[in-house]
Amino acid sequence: MDEDTTKIFLFSIAGFLGGIVLFFLGFRWLKHKRLIENTPTSKVRSIAMGVVELFGSVLPAEKKILKSPFTAKECVYYSYQIEELRSNGKQTYWATIKKGDEKVHFFLKDNTGQVLVDPEKAKVDVPVSFICESRWGKDPPKEVMDFMKITGISFESLFGINKTMRFTERMIPISQEIYVFGTAGDNPFVEEATAKKNEQDIMIQKGNDIYLISTKQEKDLVKSFAWKATAGIFGGAALSIICLIVIFISLNLI
Repeated sequence: MDEDTTKIFLFSIAGFLGGIVLFFLGFRWLKHKRLIENTPTSKVRSIAMGVVELFGSVLPAEKKILKSPFTAKECVYYSYQIEELRSNGKQTYWATIKKGDEKVHFFLKDNTGQVLVDPEKAKVDVPVSFICESRWGKDPPKEVMDFMKITGISFESLFGINKTMRFTERMIPISQEIYVFGTAGDNPFVEEATAKKNEQDIMIQKGNDIYLISTKQEKDLVKSFAWKATAGIFGGAALSIICLIVIFISLNLI
């Protein structure tokens, strides 16, 4: 087997394994789609223990309200990413310099009441709320520069010229309407049998099923999982079959 054939063979093995992973992920996404479709949206007042689907607006649950790093807006969740445009001589690419997130407990409120939500271990699906770039002749906004000073990251090169950098932020602001699919369990912050209302005894948290917090509508989430399931199952199967054929050809088996 010559060098080029060896490379093709190795890439085909990687593609075959990747296709299998994608195939099984497709069935997992299909399960999530059906679970969301078949679970009715509950009102806060009628929440029962176990898997639950809710829709409502965000209220702060703690004295500490987060402030997003790049826009200094009040929120209960944020994530950020700082990237720098680099070159290896052959191509330019965005390299992640730093990223992170922070979240706090919050209340989800609808027209029947409010319930505590613990966002820990949840998949948070929110759109980009802020993005900007710095480059030669263009400084980043003051809030971004303040954050970079705190984290010890410089947006300037050794010669004082601005690097080409990109700053991205996502967040869940106060009063944002959100969709939550999780598990209703005991509220550890309330003593047993002391709550005046049923929902005060409950906290939405990670269970055995999916735990999702999103700003999307349920119908949009169903479409998203349906698309990913289709791409995963059929795309993964096709990729594995094609790569398997290439492997057999490389080994002179066909």
